Amino acid sequence: MTPVSVDLLTVGLLIKEDDVVKEAHSTSTMVRSGGRTVVVDTSSPERREAILHSLQQLDVRPEDVDIVVTTHAHRDHMGNDDLFPNAEFIIHEEEGELSGRTVMKGDILEVAPNVVVMHTPGHSRGSVSVFVEGEQRYAMTGDAIPLEDNFRRMVPPGVHFDREIALQSIIRVGEFADIIVPGHGFPFPAGR
Repeated sequence: MTPVSVDLLTVGLLIKEDDVVKEAHSTSTMVRSGGRTVVVDTSSPERREAILHSLQQLDVRPEDVDIVVTTHAHRDHMGNDDLFPNAEFIIHEEEGELSGRTVMKGDILEVAPNVVVMHTPGHSRGSVSVFVEGEQRYAMTGDAIPLEDNFRRMVPPGVHFDREIALQSIIRVGEFADIIVPGHGFPFPAGR
């Protein structure tokens, strides 16, 4: 099996008051496999320095990133895209076409050995997660699973277009993953 590494670039945050989002920054993750470097979500501009620091600690230059997967087209998940000038940017067709991005069609796209983008709609119609198979199975979920609590309680994201579709995506992630990296928090064991 191809060696795979998964590293956090910044941990997300989600602050709500009375079910109103007051502050949101997504988690940003880097996956390296088969000579490819993939970043999942670039977080919000407020997390820029944290991402740059993490890249430096991991001895990766921003220009060396091959692919950026945008889990969905919300500002807090794509606010530092400009850090990665040589990357191919991937977004699902249901998110709409955005300038300079490769549009993913269908449910699955392999972006590196043992690294696939899976359509996990619910939060938005084009939400995707990145599934990584190495010594453990990781799922970087964006807002298909924004917080650990959503997974533990089987509750769809507060913002979703269809409750049942969102729950099906949570189940799909849970059936695959040993470790879940939620859209706005620390990684946690799926506990299968």
